[in-house]
Amino acid sequence: MSLQKFLTQAVSSWMSDEGPDSDIVLSSRIRLARNLSDYKFPTLFTNEEAAEVVERVEKNLESEPFHQFGAIESLKIDELHALQKRVLVEKHLISPYLAEDANHPAVLLSENEDISIMINEEDHIRIQCLFPGLQLKEALKRANQIDDLMEEQLDYAYNEKLGYLTSCPTNVGTGMRASVMMHLPALVLTQQVNRIIPAINQLGLVVRGIYGEGSEALGNIFQISNQITLGKSEEDIIEDLNSVVQQLISQERSAREALVKTSNIQLEDRVFRSYGVLTNSRVIETKEAAKCLSDVRLGIDLGFFSHISKNILNELMILTQPGFLQQYAGGSLRPHERDIRRATLIRERLKLEENQISKEEN
Repeated sequence: MSLQKFLTQAVSSWMSDEGPDSDIVLSSRIRLARNLSDYKFPTLFTNEEAAEVVERVEKNLESEPFHQFGAIESLKIDELHALQKRVLVEKHLISPYLAEDANHPAVLLSENEDISIMINEEDHIRIQCLFPGLQLKEALKRANQIDDLMEEQLDYAYNEKLGYLTSCPTNVGTGMRASVMMHLPALVLTQQVNRIIPAINQLGLVVRGIYGEGSEALGNIFQISNQITLGKSEEDIIEDLNSVVQQLISQERSAREALVKTSNIQLEDRVFRSYGVLTNSRVIETKEAAKCLSDVRLGIDLGFFSHISKNILNELMILTQPGFLQQYAGGSLRPHERDIRRATLIRERLKLEENQISKEEN
């Protein structure tokens, strides 16, 4: 395993698996925030203390019980170039904060990238587990396994009344953030999402874009997560989020059915026009590419296409981000150069996919 693998493989291997309700739910994520009791929080500790935290966590994960999770690679973020950091952010393997603002940051990554343990982010430790489709309970089980093993050798900052202590008060308690990434094109097209999002926010949940806080919902992809970590158990948080996500799945499917019944020819036209843009454009910006990829993904889910897999679109959503484009180019690109390379990459990748499926059919 090497850094190059994490930087050149757009789709993590766990993303290739089909999960429950994966036509709408792209992924489920659990993140646990933990701090060591004998060190100041990352906002206050020294460089020496930060380095000690990294060493202690890395040593912990070298122990035999962690071998059940496969090979785990340690990356020192400060040793990476800006472009390499950006690619890891685009793959959701590290946070923007760890990439840019953290003190002595590091990350421990599993081979198939379903486990990411960030060190010295806003908290000493942030355990992240990712699963395809709607699998919040399974992701929580995996995260708790890792957390329990780590706690056998590390003394966490914990208060009997408040729970796990964290740098940000909004994470105190369980220290858990549960989230799902959802593709909701029909709710956007029918404008129902405009009334749904405020209703979700009133339930103690938050709706964000594809890269979390402060990001846009590119390609009609939304991240739904809990806001409350104090006063509720992990199981209750998961149950509440699952309930809302199930309702969103039902509403998205109903909206898709309604579009097919009432506006099928217009929907087909939109989907095939977007496919035409992707397969013929010579210049395409990030937002337009994301919109067209979303349309084509919807067309695949509705059975309009049989010669493209859903995975290729998951791959292209990441490959066409600025960091990945420049990684493939081998250096920095101006915005217009990125738009040209993005169009070329999409055309070539879709053509390769068509040829591959054609061979398999013959």
